[in-house]
Amino acid sequence: MSYVSIIQDLPQEFHLPLLELVDVVQRDLRDQLAVRRQDFDELKAEVRKLAKAQQRTEQRVSDLAEAQQRTEQRVSDLAEAQQRTEQRVSDLAEAQQRTEQQVSDLAQRVSDLAEAQRRTEEVVRQLLEFQARAEKTLARLETRQDALLGDQLERRYRERAYAYFGRILRKAQAVSLRELESVLEERLSADELEDLLLLDVLVRGHPRHQPDAPEVWLAIEVSSVVDRNDVKRAQRRAALLHKAGYSVVPTVAGEQVTQGGEDEARDGHVLLVQDGRRQFWEEALAQVLS
Repeated sequence: MSYVSIIQDLPQEFHLPLLELVDVVQRDLRDQLAVRRQDFDELKAEVRKLAKAQQRTEQRVSDLAEAQQRTEQRVSDLAEAQQRTEQRVSDLAEAQQRTEQQVSDLAQRVSDLAEAQRRTEEVVRQLLEFQARAEKTLARLETRQDALLGDQLERRYRERAYAYFGRILRKAQAVSLRELESVLEERLSADELEDLLLLDVLVRGHPRHQPDAPEVWLAIEVSSVVDRNDVKRAQRRAALLHKAGYSVVPTVAGEQVTQGGEDEARDGHVLLVQDGRRQFWEEALAQVLS
């Protein structure tokens, strides 16, 4: 039933007021409905905004979820990398420990080698000292041997002067410088006489193959091995005898001769006697007789 039918059933005097009332109520309702629709539209707009915000939120949540997933993946990768790093660190620590042990072993070996080297050097030093003492002893023995051999050779040439020099000198004989002492003291200085008295052997005689030649003297330096120094001593001491007034042939004699000694004897016109063999006699005699 409509409100018009209801009004028609009422008395006539109520029709107008009721129609007015209905009209007012309708206007009021329209106004209220208009407000409510506006609110509804605003609400729908807000809902749409909220829906969009929710959509954006869901998108952000989805993005965050993906980011979280990526973060978790990175964390997982980092965890694996950390685990590998820790394993490498552990391996390096073990390698370092082995290296330190090797270094320690090497240091001990070096220390042992240094100690062994020190002991070896001490032994070498002792051996060198022993060698030096042995060489000194050997040198003294060689010197004594040379001296003994030289004394033996001097004695042989002195005692067997005729056997060694008889083929070049008639009546060859050894003479002691003591027999010439007074003449030598008159004609030589003290230093010259002192040097001359060290002459090993002095032999006199006449040149066998030159009957008219005057008597000559052999100033002989004797050595087991004749060298340049022996030749020079013979020349020096022969010159002292010559200064004292004697015709003197400088002479060297021994079992062996160095090349330098032989060259010096040849160049200096010095008689060289080696194991009974004579060299440069004619040259040496000619030098004296000239």
